[in-house]
Amino acid sequence: MSDKDRAILGDGLSILSQCRMLTGDIWQAHYGAAAIAGYFFVKANHLPGKVEKAVEAENQRMIAKYLQTGTVTGESVSVESAESRILAALDDTIDGLHWVGHNVIYAAISLAALHELGGGLRHEAADIAELISSFAKTIPGRSWIGYSAAEVKRLTLDELDGIYEIKDGNQLSALILNELASYSVIYRAEAHHDLMGHMLTYSHALNILYDLGHPDYFHRGLPGLLKIVKVLRTSSRLDPAEPIRIVSPVDRLPLVEAPRSAWLPHQPEYWAGIDGDVIDWDFGHLFKFPFSFYHHWNRVSEAPARAMENFRYIIHPVQTIIS
Repeated sequence: MSDKDRAILGDGLSILSQCRMLTGDIWQAHYGAAAIAGYFFVKANHLPGKVEKAVEAENQRMIAKYLQTGTVTGESVSVESAESRILAALDDTIDGLHWVGHNVIYAAISLAALHELGGGLRHEAADIAELISSFAKTIPGRSWIGYSAAEVKRLTLDELDGIYEIKDGNQLSALILNELASYSVIYRAEAHHDLMGHMLTYSHALNILYDLGHPDYFHRGLPGLLKIVKVLRTSSRLDPAEPIRIVSPVDRLPLVEAPRSAWLPHQPEYWAGIDGDVIDWDFGHLFKFPFSFYHHWNRVSEAPARAMENFRYIIHPVQTIIS
């Protein structure tokens, strides 16, 4: 990748670091994580030239909208120093489930960018660490099927859940793809298709930590992720004759099945049917979900085809246009 391409990583780190200062919350950091995800999605996959150009163009449009530009050049910081600061912040929350894993997602993707760049800016590393620290004492998430946030927080795992011991990133990717392949119906809802997408990104973030040489954080983060796996398993066993219990400020009954995307993100037709600005880059998921899905797909030697099929219902739907 060229220096111009790698500049996207610096922009992504800047958006992550500016989030708390500009908005006072944790959500605009989505776009910084998404910018970094877009870079690595292109780098990690053998994509057609049209796809690479389309991803870069959409990424640059998103960055132009969400990056607060300035002329101040900060003091440089080594990868080791920045990593130490970010991991120290993550240490306070890695053992629990906070906002469907965004503390882990932000930390891991920041570390991936810092390693790729060979360093970063000291004030940005400090601001990203503060962002991650702000997840302390936050809820597991706001939208759930069959559970309240408090019930998810109290949720435990046992042998009856049938979730085998995960020892490394390859095993985790295999588990996640098998889970994705198991769903017979996917609803277009924050508590369902969106939660599945975050199952992909949360698990991917743990794999990044594992691959960067932090297996302790990988193993400590698994229980929070596996709570999401357990909740989604429950949603797949809903009785159509029984009323669905949904706890969410945004999802409403009756739930509607998610539309199937006719195209996949490694195909030019997918990006030809996307106007990122109109959909606000699906809150950054336009880049994050493909980056994470293909990471798992490429990591598993015999991935279930059904996982790829079900992924079509999680990404932003791009339909076949009949003229």
